[in-house]
Amino acid sequence: MMPNWSQLPEELLNLISKNLDNCFDVVHARSICRSWRSAFPFPSSLSTLSYSLPTFAKFPLVSKDLCTLKKIQIFLFRARNPAADIPEYFLGGIDQDQSNDHMELPSPLQCSVKVKFPQSDPFLVNMLDYQIIPLGFQYIMIGWDPESLANGYVGVAFLPVKKNGGDEFVVLLRYRNHLLVLRSSEMRWMKVKKTSIASCKGLVSFRGRFYVTFLNGDIYVFDPYSLEQTLLMPSEPLRSSKYLIPNGSDELFLVEKFNPFPEADVLDLSRFACRVSRLDEEAGQWVEVTNLGDRVLFIGHFGNVCCSAKELPDGCGVSGNSILFTNEPGYVTFAYKYGVHTGRAEDELNIWRFSREIRVMIVNTFPVVALRLERQAENLALDT
Repeated sequence: MMPNWSQLPEELLNLISKNLDNCFDVVHARSICRSWRSAFPFPSSLSTLSYSLPTFAKFPLVSKDLCTLKKIQIFLFRARNPAADIPEYFLGGIDQDQSNDHMELPSPLQCSVKVKFPQSDPFLVNMLDYQIIPLGFQYIMIGWDPESLANGYVGVAFLPVKKNGGDEFVVLLRYRNHLLVLRSSEMRWMKVKKTSIASCKGLVSFRGRFYVTFLNGDIYVFDPYSLEQTLLMPSEPLRSSKYLIPNGSDELFLVEKFNPFPEADVLDLSRFACRVSRLDEEAGQWVEVTNLGDRVLFIGHFGNVCCSAKELPDGCGVSGNSILFTNEPGYVTFAYKYGVHTGRAEDELNIWRFSREIRVMIVNTFPVVALRLERQAENLALDT
């Protein structure tokens, strides 16, 4: 006979709730019955913060229309389907508004969430069928342009600030050739006077500051209170494409991708290299690193994320201490590793290069990025 879990004493329920450290274990527990749902609060890590802000679609004109800034939690999902020849992976967000948390659940007990990819109809996914790994969060602007077909705008960074004894926030936004800022105390978009002459390429928030990269390679730190800008370049500048990858609130990585042979007659993308640095916040400088430990950096479509290879199911075919670009031109790419032997005498060893251990096929880039790791015949799909 099936045990009647609804009869479990309240003191045992409280003890269980205090020992669940995975947010989806809590969601699973809430799906058992109404008494369990009452005993287990909805996990705060899945709660979606949202703010109503003025739209910026017609800037510098002031609009009365509103858009919504949402903080979306990002997770890696792996389908538990041992019969499948190619396991599937999705990197995406879960919105509490999309959770099927308040529905009467059928028997056998299930917990499902509604998943929606851009330009697709939402569908229910049974969380009990997935292994789920948290990867942080992303801010997305929803409804910023009523005339746009895009569902969300991701060129935005958010920071909470303490000012005048109260809780406020600052939003920094990359829009066209401008940098715009909005303070919660004023609720209007203003143009930021950039120190760099180039357009903004990417921006992140990290430990109370904004970090912004520009198309000419400049990197600036923005103070959220004064918007004072400080140049933060590597000690040996490279002509490179620069990417910022936060590892939660612990570390901020800078990956510079460059051509070691700019004078060559033929551009060979397979010979591009990378330099990786980690921010030393106290010293105010970038420190080059040659070992990422068990970390894997994913860079490209739908944002940059960092995770531990130990958390990836079967490594997803990607081992630690590696970098994988999902926005490479063409349909074939490889992970970058440090100290790869290419067999060519002119190729420097002490650098991050293509490792041809695993050939990665970029099967699709919309509505999700689908990657096939050929050596282990695995499939990885990325989306936010």
